[in-house]
Amino acid sequence: MNIHVGNLGFNVTEEDLRALFSDFGEVSAVNIVKERSSGQSKGFGFVEMLNNSQADKAMKALNGSRLKEQLIKLSQAKPPAKRAQRGPRY
Repeated sequence: MNIHVGNLGFNVTEEDLRALFSDFGEVSAVNIVKERSSGQSKGFGFVEMLNNSQADKAMKALNGSRLKEQLIKLSQAKPPAKRAQRGPRY
């Protein structure tokens, strides 16, 4: 299950998220979304856990909890929307 983690502080690292969620099971991927130009966190990220029941437990336990002084908000991530294909640019 892919979990959207919102309201992240700018000082939270991917390692922080992995450590937080690994208490509930195996974390297969962590990604904090960052600005392309500056590399600054956009304040949200994603944690992927292979076992859905472990992911559910993590979401119930951690939603609204504090991570480095910020109350984080968790939800099940939606799959990315397909983009319309554009024709070639000339």
